[in-house]
Amino acid sequence: MPAKTLRNRLITTAFLGLLTCGPAFGAEPSAYERAMSSISAAAATSKSEHDRLWKLFDEYWANKMHEYPEWATSVGFPGQNGRWTDMSLAAIERRKKELNAPIEALKSFDRAKLSKEDQLNFDLFNYGLNMSLKESRFPNELMPINQLQGVQEAPANTLVQNPQNTLKDYEDIISRLRGISTSVDQSIELMKAGISKGITPPRITLRDVPQQIQNQIVEDPMKSPLLEAFKKFPSDFSEAEKSRLKDEAASIYKNSIKPAYERLNKYFSEDYLPKTRTSLACSELPDGKEWYAFNVHQTTTTDLTPEKIHERGQAEVKRIRAEMEKLIAETGFKGDFSDFSKFMRTDPKFFYSNAQDLLAGYRDIAKRVDPQLMKQFGRLPRLQYGVEPIPAFNEKSQPTAYYRPGSLQFGRAGMFLANTYNVGTRPKWEMEALTLHEAVPGHHLQIAISQELEKVPDFRKHEGYTAFVEGWGLYAESLGHDMDMYKDPYSRYGQLTYEMWRAIRLVLDTGIHSMGWTRQQAIDFFKENSSKTENDITVEVDRYIVWPGQATAYKIGQMFIKDLRAEAKKELGESFNVRDFHDVVLRNGAVPLDVLKTQVSQWVDSKRKQANAK
Repeated sequence: MPAKTLRNRLITTAFLGLLTCGPAFGAEPSAYERAMSSISAAAATSKSEHDRLWKLFDEYWANKMHEYPEWATSVGFPGQNGRWTDMSLAAIERRKKELNAPIEALKSFDRAKLSKEDQLNFDLFNYGLNMSLKESRFPNELMPINQLQGVQEAPANTLVQNPQNTLKDYEDIISRLRGISTSVDQSIELMKAGISKGITPPRITLRDVPQQIQNQIVEDPMKSPLLEAFKKFPSDFSEAEKSRLKDEAASIYKNSIKPAYERLNKYFSEDYLPKTRTSLACSELPDGKEWYAFNVHQTTTTDLTPEKIHERGQAEVKRIRAEMEKLIAETGFKGDFSDFSKFMRTDPKFFYSNAQDLLAGYRDIAKRVDPQLMKQFGRLPRLQYGVEPIPAFNEKSQPTAYYRPGSLQFGRAGMFLANTYNVGTRPKWEMEALTLHEAVPGHHLQIAISQELEKVPDFRKHEGYTAFVEGWGLYAESLGHDMDMYKDPYSRYGQLTYEMWRAIRLVLDTGIHSMGWTRQQAIDFFKENSSKTENDITVEVDRYIVWPGQATAYKIGQMFIKDLRAEAKKELGESFNVRDFHDVVLRNGAVPLDVLKTQVSQWVDSKRKQANAK
């Protein structure tokens, strides 16, 4: 994910990460603030607290979609497809000022007078708002570019999601192409502000970014990934329309976009990169210890400290390592863990020879999983999904795979994006676990079900509590044992390798950002306890460095869901039904882990009462 995430990359960043705040900007209330105030003022005359609460939700969501049009495109909210988020310093400060408006409006409600359903809506809304407010002191916006995200890749990824069916759709794309130059210049201004305050990503992680920027600079506009939509048009477009749109797009690229990326390339390589920090830890930034502690709290939705998470990670690494050693012995392999890991990384039988066969392998796995879903779930989403390669212009620094949400409203399928860069580092034995995580029953199934929820506010359909979303994705990998997957010992070892990977994340993320671990120390620990390839390990460690805290969510969420399942099975005995359990976990969309525990506990109590009544 996300998300990645990235994977989303997708969801948490959109809902929480963009909502940073700080000093007040201006004295006059904005239209949004006035709308929030009017909702508060209506408390004395409103006959329906439900209607007033949903008016608050609607105003909030419409404002978010206007402020973050890329997010609107992703979720299928209409009318924003021709714009980019205004990331000027003035706009950022205005949004910061506005953060308090819905919080104040929410205080005008008497929660006790709301229905049970609206109380849950109220609680989740309040949780998200206050989490954003707590985040306000940490200026994430001053680091707008790293090897995983930024203006060097985001426009192309968003334009892929733009509808491409009507003339208006293409005019929207043209409008967005015109705005890329402004987005680039705003990113440069944010980087300059970050340099002045000593807030930058670590330099070591940015080594591939100049090439990512350079990949956006081409002589032939039609070879730019930004102009993909103009290579094929709907069949009902006239030749004159096609020619006009194509020429206009090419002209914008040549006269506006290309010069903008040339400016970015020069500034990033000559001015920014030499001034970025040489330290790794988030704790080395201003307010860094508090910043990292907040990130961990935000992504795990728990009060676990970095130290406690580190301990849990070490314990999980030890447990999973023992299972891996046992499986190695079962294969009859002659050699130790290091020898077996080398065998798994290098034997040609574990690798495809080209990207097309790798993608075909993923698609075959997905089709084998699909008919097994009914055994595990009572409810399945309508939205379809597909498998595509990660775009070539930034694949080198991207993870092994990630999921991009689809949209029923825009007729866009969800997409499992697999990394086909250097296929000799993409082993077959990891592919089943990865497909289960990114597609079904992992991210696609969970996110699509959330998007299709009925009678809930829009913000709940698209929330992304990382511990829930990524915890579910990792939990979904384990379901392969019940879905006719992992038939050979190498695939089973692959599933353990992926679980080990996430346990290692607990150790490395906390080790790097709160315990002084070096990058090489992290890489060495990863190598010692995993059979993942060196390329994957390096990309992953650099990911943990630039996304402090994010990687802790996976294993924390997975262990939480597994514990809930074990407790429910113990309490219900023969009355436990795994399909019902999974439907309960997913039926309210992504929620904080303590809320999930309450929901499962209520389901268990209800099932127990039904059993006793018989």
